[in-house]
Amino acid sequence: MDKEAECCSTHLIEGDGTFNGVGLDSFIKQVKLAECGLSYAVVAIMGPQSSGKWMLTGEGMFSIALFLLLSSRNGGDVAYISFIVIRSQTTKGIWIARCPGIEPCTIVMDLEGTDGRERGEDDTAFEKQSALFALAVSDIVLINMWCHDIGREQAANKPLLKTVFQVMLRLFSPRKTTLMFVIRDKTKTPLENLEPVLREDIQKIWDSVPKPEAHKHTPLSEFFNVQVVALSSYEEKEEQFKEQVASLRQKFFHSIAPGGLAGDRRGVVPASGFSFSAQQIWKVIKENKDLDLPAHKVMVATVRCEEIANEKYSSFVANELVQPAYQLMLEHIRSGTLANFKKALSDALNSGQGFAAAARDCINKFTKLFDEQCQDAVIKQAKWDSAKVKDKFSRDLDSHIAEVRTTKLSELTALYESKLKEALYGPVEALLEGASDDTWPAIRKLLSRETEKAVSEFSFALSGFEMDEKDKEDMISKLKNYGRVVVEEKTREEAAKVLYRMKERFTSLFNHDNDSMPRVWSGKEDIRAITKTARSSSLKLLSVLAAIRLDEETDTIGDTLVLTLVDPKKDTGKSTSDPLASSTWEEVPVTKTLITPVQCKSLWNQFQRETEYTITQAIASQEANKRNNNWLPPPWAIAAMVVLGFNEFMTLLRNPLWLLIIFVSYLLLKALWVQLDISGEFRNGALPGILSLSTKFLPTVTNLLRKLAEEGQRPASTASSDVHRNTSSPPQASRIIQDGVGGSNSGFSSTASSEVTMEQEMEYTSPPKYDKEL
Repeated sequence: MDKEAECCSTHLIEGDGTFNGVGLDSFIKQVKLAECGLSYAVVAIMGPQSSGKWMLTGEGMFSIALFLLLSSRNGGDVAYISFIVIRSQTTKGIWIARCPGIEPCTIVMDLEGTDGRERGEDDTAFEKQSALFALAVSDIVLINMWCHDIGREQAANKPLLKTVFQVMLRLFSPRKTTLMFVIRDKTKTPLENLEPVLREDIQKIWDSVPKPEAHKHTPLSEFFNVQVVALSSYEEKEEQFKEQVASLRQKFFHSIAPGGLAGDRRGVVPASGFSFSAQQIWKVIKENKDLDLPAHKVMVATVRCEEIANEKYSSFVANELVQPAYQLMLEHIRSGTLANFKKALSDALNSGQGFAAAARDCINKFTKLFDEQCQDAVIKQAKWDSAKVKDKFSRDLDSHIAEVRTTKLSELTALYESKLKEALYGPVEALLEGASDDTWPAIRKLLSRETEKAVSEFSFALSGFEMDEKDKEDMISKLKNYGRVVVEEKTREEAAKVLYRMKERFTSLFNHDNDSMPRVWSGKEDIRAITKTARSSSLKLLSVLAAIRLDEETDTIGDTLVLTLVDPKKDTGKSTSDPLASSTWEEVPVTKTLITPVQCKSLWNQFQRETEYTITQAIASQEANKRNNNWLPPPWAIAAMVVLGFNEFMTLLRNPLWLLIIFVSYLLLKALWVQLDISGEFRNGALPGILSLSTKFLPTVTNLLRKLAEEGQRPASTASSDVHRNTSSPPQASRIIQDGVGGSNSGFSSTASSEVTMEQEMEYTSPPKYDKEL
């Protein structure tokens, strides 16, 4: 802002009480006040004529503004004005200027001094009108007074303040204004002694003012923030005076901030409406006859009369409070009708009626009802206006409708987002777990189908709000985007568990056949092929979760992983660089990448390490089954025995008795093998097997030999029996040994060899079948 705009001033109210609206509009435009919004403050300076109000504005406070204001009217300069002795009237009416160098934008009003000789003793109405105007418009009012006037009735502006307080409470809505009493030419009396006297006088003025019933017991501090400062004599202590004024000036910086000098700013008017508001306030003040009071000469005599009149008037109002009762009735009608409106709107919405139609019907119904009730409460003889109450009722309706509308739209959006998430979350998880080449096409199809379904229902639900098409499209677009977000979040969640999923899939495929039956590693299975198949399937899961593919765009992630990690030999490219040694995928945006190439390689290495144990166990189990099922010596051993044992074989043919001995020995060894469960004992290791067999071997052999001996010592009953015994003893011995083997197969433990022997004895007490036949 240039200096001219910063320092400009104008005559706001002429000496005859004419409001200069054109000049004010020009002033507002020149200082760009309308652009300030609520960031501005208004300061008024009032006091007895020639009390040095301008000195507060010079020497550090509003220097440029008031200097231009004064010099433009008097044709003098600051030096002339500061040393003028004659107490002539320097300010006539009210002047307004902008204070330079103070933020926020601060407007100062210089009021015509009170008790001036130019106006005479019979015209004090303008003084009270201007004082009331200053209190109604300003945030801060500086009351300039001489130190020696403290305690005096007239010079301290007591009657003026009393009248202004009384009328202001009745004419305007109270706003907390800062009253700053500036004590000029402070004497040796400390401020600590002067301030209590001044505050006591102000409190007495406030207590003596008749107040409306609503503010009967309201303290002064609710409406006014009273501050007191003292300044030294400018003529005697110029330097000290300048320092004190400069300190005072600093209080006006950031005056509208919380805790600042400007008070609570209740009901502050935006800067763009300052001109209209000021004109209306001045109009109300000019039309008020209560300010046409007698001159200062008779004020002392009339103070007591005013007090008596006010007491009588208060007594009268106490018995006939018509207007407050009327206002109370309107407020009661407003609150009751608003409550019924809220209930009716809620019932209409709960019954299924569209929001816009329900709101429109309720507004028409209850606005008409409110107007009828207000008309019934009107007193015909009084011209009281109920427009403010009606405006407030209308604002209350609009505010409640806006609040309910916002709440309902939020609930509706949350409902369909919840439905869409429920429809997508589980199926997407299942599709990702069963990762294949069709996973992402299936997810895109699922997303499109469920989103279209939710959007269709959501759009129908929004139709009842009669929304603007753009707003409706925005909400639908947000719902569509929410579906994509659900899928992306679920994919990211699954990608974080990809290693667990890969191991789970590998274990399932490796340990189960195509019919989902557990594999038995008998030795015929191709573990290498099974491992490759299971790993390839696990790698497919990794490739599916490596990136988000909600857009139909192709990529080579799967082929790259297969050629690099599973079938590197198939990669016929001549490039020796590792395609997984990168942090990005080709043709895949970074925002859609969940697992980078280098992370894929690291996960695959970890996956292989953690699944090696399963493969090793399968191989070991297969080898063990092969050993258990193959007791024949190797083919080369069989060939060696045939070649090297030819002589022994010929010896056996020449002497058949050896065949009988070998056969009996084979049966005995077979019985011992079964009874001792040699293969079972060695499953737990060689040393435990040897130790266990060493404790069982002798008892088992002893039992078998004892049984053979008992059978050989059995006496023959007849000669034929003897003959038969001689011819049948070898078969009996063979059968005894075979039965010993069978006994073990029937479930007898090798550790209970004595019990096995007893069972065998009982079994062979009767002669065999071929004995009876002989």
